[in-house]
Amino acid sequence: MTAAVHPPLELTKATWTDADYPEMGWHDCRIHGLSLAEHSDDGALPQVRLMIDLDYIVRWVDPVEPGHHLTFWIAPATLVFEGAWGVSGEFGPLYEQLEIADIHRLDPADDHPEPSWHVEGHNFGFHLRARGFRQHLRRAPQHVHRKLLTADERGGFSFAEHSFRPA
Repeated sequence: MTAAVHPPLELTKATWTDADYPEMGWHDCRIHGLSLAEHSDDGALPQVRLMIDLDYIVRWVDPVEPGHHLTFWIAPATLVFEGAWGVSGEFGPLYEQLEIADIHRLDPADDHPEPSWHVEGHNFGFHLRARGFRQHLRRAPQHVHRKLLTADERGGFSFAEHSFRPA
């Protein structure tokens, strides 16, 4: 049995990859920042990476008493798509914040092996090709009464690629 990294939620890890995609969901996760950056750890030609700073809703909690609202366990996270290319999409009128409706993984429609990813938002959408992703929960999930964290609760804006460690 794997030890929990966050006992209240029985989380066994704070870093997820595309192998975990079937168990993950991004509905109503707030995006705080997007970045396209080149990166290379091994001296090879740099790869483009799409990085998303978001509030990841780890768990939705039903109200204890009728008539009360849902609550949420949320952690600030960095979602990184490795080897991103073919990024395209649209942003509608940005009169409100970016909030994800869902992220879809689509089989390649051509000879390239990388899947196509569709990040579908409530007022935006974009597609990209990428080998896969890693998502880091940068801080332990917090139980809050709204679907986002304040700047103080999330530690500001960040594209840091480290996951929290249990206390």
